[in-house]
Amino acid sequence: MEGYRWKTAVVTLSDKGYRQEREDKSAPLIQELLSAEDYDVAAKILLPDEQVMIERELIRLCDEEHMDLILTTGGTGFAERDCTPEATLCVADRNAPGIADAMRYFSLQITPRAMLGRGVSVIRGKTLIVNLPGSPKAVRENLSFILPSLGHGLGILTGRESECAALAQRHGKA
Repeated sequence: MEGYRWKTAVVTLSDKGYRQEREDKSAPLIQELLSAEDYDVAAKILLPDEQVMIERELIRLCDEEHMDLILTTGGTGFAERDCTPEATLCVADRNAPGIADAMRYFSLQITPRAMLGRGVSVIRGKTLIVNLPGSPKAVRENLSFILPSLGHGLGILTGRESECAALAQRHGKA
């Protein structure tokens, strides 16, 4: 949508980052990638891998801050404390699996370890929540892959854009 900037939150989930034992390199990268597009990063949050804290923050960002998009980074692997997908699913109204599936499919062309990613994508109210991996390399690859389609999905979700079929009919492509 031309002229509209999607209100976005970036939430980093990392015990070590939260304890300041590791620098968060993924959130600044996400902000950099989004700033070149139609996204306004209105909030950057760093939390430990604590499911209840993550759920509370996602609910607050959706229901009180009315974010259009929340991108999480980290907590999507097999480590015992990785609980980002579980927290995300707990706050979801609807599943939007195509985004997470597309990211895994794309990443599998780069590394077979992509099959170990457990990230999900869901909708809560008028907010899309997408779990990105924690590594900056994987963040860049995945976000660059999904960004071209996200705006249209957000436009439909928020009512700022019409459905795909209606758009195609107007342009004589149906």
